[in-house]
Amino acid sequence: MRKIALLIILIITSLSQAEAQDVTGKWENRNEEGKVNSIIKIYEKEGEIYGKVDRILKEEDRNRICTECEGDLKNQPVEGMELMKGLKREGNEYVDGTIVDPKTGKEYRCKIWLDNNNPDILKVRGYISFFFKTKTWRRAE
Repeated sequence: MRKIALLIILIITSLSQAEAQDVTGKWENRNEEGKVNSIIKIYEKEGEIYGKVDRILKEEDRNRICTECEGDLKNQPVEGMELMKGLKREGNEYVDGTIVDPKTGKEYRCKIWLDNNNPDILKVRGYISFFFKTKTWRRAE
């Protein structure tokens, strides 16, 4: 009986750890001062990872449109915008995608990965050539 109980505990623990390692879910995007300005929802679609602006926290910014964006995103509302596209899993990272900065309208190549020590921290890197910027997002409750 003890072996069965131990086995059940191990299975439950491993399942919860596997779930915690998942990049999908809602993430807090913070500004330079560390204040949360939006919630980004990361989800899987057709085997790839995408992200959209789920909520802008500042009420007066919720109706903002992306005037600087190009293509299909031009003059679209930022809240609800799919700003991260096409990431594919490669080991512990998701790579070969793109991310748009709604403030500038610029599109960057993108990769994301969970922090090795804390699965509630997501590293988001946008880059052009050898230049890059990495932001830290925290899992939203």
